Amino acid sequence: MSSPASSATFYRRPLPESSVALSSREGRAAFREALDRGTMESYFALSEQFHTQSEPAFCGLGSLVVVLNALAIDPGRSWKGPWRWFDETLLDCCVSLDDVRRRGVTMRELACLAECNGADAQLTFAGNARPDDLRKTIAEASRAVAGPMLIAAYDRSGLEQAGAGHFSPIAGWHEERGWALVLDVARFKYPPHWVEIDRLFSAMTSTDPSDGTTRGWIQIRPGRTASPVVLSMRAPAAGWHDALAALRANALTLGPIQSARTWIAAVADTRVLNDAVVVAGESRVEIAKEHQARIDAVRAEARATALFSFARERISAVPTTLGPEDLVLLALVLSRDRTEPVGPALREEADAIIRQLDALCPDGCTPPTR
Repeated sequence: MSSPASSATFYRRPLPESSVALSSREGRAAFREALDRGTMESYFALSEQFHTQSEPAFCGLGSLVVVLNALAIDPGRSWKGPWRWFDETLLDCCVSLDDVRRRGVTMRELACLAECNGADAQLTFAGNARPDDLRKTIAEASRAVAGPMLIAAYDRSGLEQAGAGHFSPIAGWHEERGWALVLDVARFKYPPHWVEIDRLFSAMTSTDPSDGTTRGWIQIRPGRTASPVVLSMRAPAAGWHDALAALRANALTLGPIQSARTWIAAVADTRVLNDAVVVAGESRVEIAKEHQARIDAVRAEARATALFSFARERISAVPTTLGPEDLVLLALVLSRDRTEPVGPALREEADAIIRQLDALCPDGCTPPTR
């Protein structure tokens, strides 16, 4: 016989008095007032794409799916049949879906996921900000039709709600009342609701125990550069700091650490990034024709570099799971070498992966030169 704890189920939670349901009389009145003042512009694109997170720990992924689709960013991969559309299963770079199911994501990981799927992400940690900073950011997003859009990371307990860390998009602002409209992606738990911005900021100042940073918010815009299509990166099993330290130590024995050739040799020799590098075509998701054309262009430009023959030689000497084209691209990313002549598609791909890595670990992904 099941214990009471194991058989308990839930159907939604009542909103605390400090939150105002959008569908309530007061919530609808606030919506009309904010709409008249022009601070609900982002609501319509977000509400068109609003959905419920598909797993208990997918609040970050669910929020990002809503925002990416609201910004009309093309994932370049099939969702169902011929249709290209973001859902959580397509957010498979930076961190594995199994890890997200188990523990959720951090703000940095969510920013990395945005970067590797065609968006620009700007992180703000509440510990480095003030309530007025959040108010200004919400004001900007609420008046924008095509971005930036805003995802809030906060502790539910700070809003007198059940639960702990959570992500949800912010869809509007009522200036006079000092309210922000939270489109809660856990719709099985709470409906869309208004909260005081000062209270929301306070809920962001708690520490995320998984990485020791405070919570905060992420501004997301359509990307300045294309999303990476050949390689995407996850955190290696050893962790980024340990993995890069091992690579760096090996690179120092092989030549100038800023050289792409040095990093080709280091990656081939140590193979510490094999579990972190995701190569196009490894997933079972069909790639759109125009994105496949870009993949082909990047690979062709990699084969045309002077680095390619060196990478092929290293792979023949030390077998690795990466192809020589992948090794050339990865070395350009890790070294950030700008002295090698490369084609525009290859350079754009390298820059896109660099932005992804910078979002994931801005304090540890750039190896120092000597």
